[in-house]
Amino acid sequence: MIIIGFKRKNQKSNEQAFLELFQQFEQDIYRMAYVYVKNKDDALDVVQESAFRAFLKFERLKEVQYFKTWLIKITINCAVDLLRKKKKVVHLQTTDTEFLSTSMGDIPLSLSLSLQDLLELLDEDEKTIVLLKFYQGYTFQEISEFINKPASTVKSVLYRSLEKLRKRTRREDLYGQ
Repeated sequence: MIIIGFKRKNQKSNEQAFLELFQQFEQDIYRMAYVYVKNKDDALDVVQESAFRAFLKFERLKEVQYFKTWLIKITINCAVDLLRKKKKVVHLQTTDTEFLSTSMGDIPLSLSLSLQDLLELLDEDEKTIVLLKFYQGYTFQEISEFINKPASTVKSVLYRSLEKLRKRTRREDLYGQ
């Protein structure tokens, strides 16, 4: 992907520059948001909020070549904010689920885990590091700079997270057979 050098002379050119840059990475941002919030509508809300926050601070971005990294960081923060807000909402359990389970009889449930299920086992830092390393392809040093932690800590967290996921998948394999 080529990022065109933009001159920031006036407000109109800033808006156009931001729009062109954002459109280059919009799908990447949506995918990252979706991995966190697991819902199309919420992911779109996160993309919209990310665009808004990024636009407000666009003039502060010193190096345009870091736009994607900067935007991903904003997206992760927006997604985490949304998840925190949703945790504060208490959902009441309806009797519909009880009715469905008794009227439909025994429905075999698949014990297989999806990647999404596995990611749910990780805390926010672990999930961020795994996604940045394997989904976005960043190096340990880039992730280190991105999340403001030493590279050795990033490696430790990544390897600990992978071990946690390996243990879970082994356990599922044992119980699933």
